[in-house]
Amino acid sequence: QVQFVESGGGLVQPGGSLRLSCAASGSIFCIYFMGWYRQAPGKQRQLVAAITGDGNTNYADSVKGRFTISRDNAKNTVYLRMNSLKPEDTAVYYCNNNPFAPWGQGTQVTVSS
Repeated sequence: QVQFVESGGGLVQPGGSLRLSCAASGSIFCIYFMGWYRQAPGKQRQLVAAITGDGNTNYADSVKGRFTISRDNAKNTVYLRMNSLKPEDTAVYYCNNNPFAPWGQGTQVTVSS
């Protein structure tokens, strides 16, 4: 089972940007679906962006136009570029190819002035 390690989070002011990285322990070439999820305090984990093996993407309405998901199969890494960040984007961000598989530690994103 491929495992994922998230990084790139931090504290950023409203309107700022971050790029999250999701490094896989093995090849993601044959993994069709990859998703970025987030969980805010007191809320359920939700899917915010997804990408398929042929490059199709899908986004939650709350992040559409601000977040961009991409994947580099050669580097076994999936990225999430986040622009125009808002306080409501504050959460722990996770990546996974299967929401029923074990989760990594995630990376904390805090948007605050």
